[in-house]
Amino acid sequence: MNASSFTAFCLFLLCVCISCKKTPSETKQVILWQTYDETQEIDAQQAHESNRMKFKLIQSKYQDKNDVFQPLYEAVSAFSEERYAQLAPMVLEQDIPSLQQHVSKGDFTYEELTLFFLKRIYTYELDPNMSLHTIMALNPLVLEQAKARDKNKGKKKHPVFGMPILLKDNITTASMNATAGAAVLEQTTADKDAFIVSQLEAHGALILGKVNLSEWAYYFCSGCPLGYSALGGQTLNPYGRKIFETGGSSAGSGTSVAANYAVAAVGTETAGSIISPSSQNSLVGLKPTVGVLSRSGIVPISHTLDTPGPMAKNVTDAAILLDAMTGKDAKDPSSIASTSSYILQKKSKDLTGKRLGILKGLLSDSIYAASLKQLEAQGATLVPFDPPQISLDGFLSLLNLEMKQDLPVYLREYTSIADTLPSLEAIMRYNAKDSTVRMPYGQGIFDGIMNDTLDTKGLELLRSRLLTNGNRYFQEPIKEHELDAILSINNYHSAYAAVGLHPCLAVPMGYKNSGEPIALTLISSPYTEAALLELGYTVEQILNARQIPQAYKD
Repeated sequence: MNASSFTAFCLFLLCVCISCKKTPSETKQVILWQTYDETQEIDAQQAHESNRMKFKLIQSKYQDKNDVFQPLYEAVSAFSEERYAQLAPMVLEQDIPSLQQHVSKGDFTYEELTLFFLKRIYTYELDPNMSLHTIMALNPLVLEQAKARDKNKGKKKHPVFGMPILLKDNITTASMNATAGAAVLEQTTADKDAFIVSQLEAHGALILGKVNLSEWAYYFCSGCPLGYSALGGQTLNPYGRKIFETGGSSAGSGTSVAANYAVAAVGTETAGSIISPSSQNSLVGLKPTVGVLSRSGIVPISHTLDTPGPMAKNVTDAAILLDAMTGKDAKDPSSIASTSSYILQKKSKDLTGKRLGILKGLLSDSIYAASLKQLEAQGATLVPFDPPQISLDGFLSLLNLEMKQDLPVYLREYTSIADTLPSLEAIMRYNAKDSTVRMPYGQGIFDGIMNDTLDTKGLELLRSRLLTNGNRYFQEPIKEHELDAILSINNYHSAYAAVGLHPCLAVPMGYKNSGEPIALTLISSPYTEAALLELGYTVEQILNARQIPQAYKD
């Protein structure tokens, strides 16, 4: 693994402290990350052709990486480069069943697997020239928990057992703050986990840490960079740091898994926030039907459209992670009980008998067109069509009004700030007191939320109309042409899928001439996740497109 001289110097300093038997308080003074002058870096960024990539800052002005990385640093530095090199071919880009097989054979332990991922995180994230600024927090107990999994590995029942998983930092855990990247939530605490986190832990998963995101799930500042948050700074894409967008809002979930910082991650989506970063980071991402996974304990935008979902390097792992999070949650009115496993049962490379809807307006994309030919060659019947013309007028009003309603409820139940900052309006006033640091790109979307005055009856009518229109957009062609799925690109049609409650599955499709990843997105009828994942697996095997980012391949 290529560690920079900066990181090597930090390791040296730590070793000196250990050899001198410093006290814990003295050891804490070791500098693992030194804030640097990024003036020239930011100036150079202003030449980027995309306005959203003209960053105002990269490093967080709030988060001290030393606080994040100190607690586990001694254990990680003791994990040798030699042992890391032995594990690398068995771990990098491998799926969960392969990892579990290695553990069963005694090739490595769950503790070593966790240390392997931590070693990558520390090596890259503490190097200013490589850092993706994607790690917000690390679970200080994760190595103890991994050791406990090793002692009980004979009792494992679910494939996710012992697998290190990262969470988007709008998902509540009792062990780490859920900040949504916002300054106002930096110090807030919770005494319970989100339902999906409890489900993961019940199945033996290891919560490795929290990752950066577009602040408030990209429903905060208008036109600001994807992957930016006040607390985490600017998340960067491992396929092209400061060149390609990360996608949003689950930027950290995407970039961290793409760089092999964990087995998989959990993202959240309202309209495109799982599919977009999965596409931009050459990952598999599933936005399930609302209700398949619980939303309680997740910082909200819209109770009508919000959902968490898995993000992984392959369909097999996405299915396993989805399955591990399911369960009926009494606190979430949309939550359903899973009737069967989502873990893949049928693994086929044959598409014979599958009917796939092709959006005519996308055929000019050469990668899309070439991918369709590959699928057709494996037996798929391609059905070109033009979707019905429908309106999404009022879509933002739905998000505005529901966030205004839902956020105070979350603050009361899951944070310690509700008494002093009980509402969106109060949070806006808090931000304005130090706007340069707390909202350098403004809070334009929040302004729009406060100015939206649609009444309750109008909101109900709007919600119903959008659901009807979203269903028409996909269900009419699905029924008319008897389609198994409709094929789109990236998050091009995420808003239509969101309002129609259709699940979406992004699968790596290839790379543009620039090296930027691009995804084929499969959209199917509500509550068809099991069939969609099986179809996605077949598509994945045919396209076989994902490649590890070259700068993060060792």
